[in-house]
Amino acid sequence: MAGRIRLSMDDDLEESHEINVTPFIDVILVLLIIFMVAAPLATVDVNVDLPGSTAMPAPRPETPLFLTLKEDLTLAIGNDTVARPAFAATLDSRTKGDRQTRIFLRADRAVGYGDLMQVMNLLRGAGYLKIALVGLETLPAADAPAATGAASP
Repeated sequence: MAGRIRLSMDDDLEESHEINVTPFIDVILVLLIIFMVAAPLATVDVNVDLPGSTAMPAPRPETPLFLTLKEDLTLAIGNDTVARPAFAATLDSRTKGDRQTRIFLRADRAVGYGDLMQVMNLLRGAGYLKIALVGLETLPAADAPAATGAASP
């Protein structure tokens, strides 16, 4: 601290005209460390120039056609279980032969990626190329209720 010992006993305090730069240097060093840590996090390794889209979202069909891949790898169209050899014929009868029908594909969490790809290949082999993958919307971790062991439909 900048101060002097008084030699006389008068009540006037002497002013110190020196600037104490120690707190200023501490703040600058903390900011330097923050920027050194944050700078690598702000860089992106892959530069991608994404195109914009002006397309309107497709309206949801009144009666969507759901294809379900269950945990035991059986297929179900709607609520009806279908054998894989009869899959294409059953799908054609449900869509009335319209290959432009969007198929909503949902799979159990325990199903492997390879098994899901086999079903997508079955769909492609049957001529259905419009496939939408279905998932559950989840709440952020802070807003999620306590786990009860049951999922809502």
